[in-house]
Amino acid sequence: MTLLDILTPACIKAPLEASDKKGVIEELVDVLAAAGRVEDPDALKEAVWTREQTRTTGIGHGLAIPHGKSAGIHNLAMAIGKPAQPIDFASIDQKPVQLVVLLASPLDKTSDHIQALARVSRLMTREDFRERIYQAVTSDDIYELLQEQEQSVAS
Repeated sequence: MTLLDILTPACIKAPLEASDKKGVIEELVDVLAAAGRVEDPDALKEAVWTREQTRTTGIGHGLAIPHGKSAGIHNLAMAIGKPAQPIDFASIDQKPVQLVVLLASPLDKTSDHIQALARVSRLMTREDFRERIYQAVTSDDIYELLQEQEQSVAS
């Protein structure tokens, strides 16, 4: 599995309109719903927000990976959002978030869910890639960077 298996250009939004954690999560779930990737956006919003309140998904280095499982989704899906301005996500390093990667999965896809979380985390540990994606302006720029990265891993 590559990230491009679960992400389409329609599921990337830059810049996001929301300027707070809950608003960003809701906006990214709405992006998935608009792309036809989730049938019950309200259930997914609740699942992701409930998970977020348990423990922050702001993992540091300007990245947050909110995630949740819901019966209203049939296949693993991902949405990426770039806030217009870095936002507070209660990150473990206390720094604002510059990129939010929302991962949504069906209730019965734990292994795929964990694999996708690990893949995003690994990719974003590469400082050169992280800086390039933070500098990206449009959704297309972000998608092209991910395509480039996934192709270099595959070759």
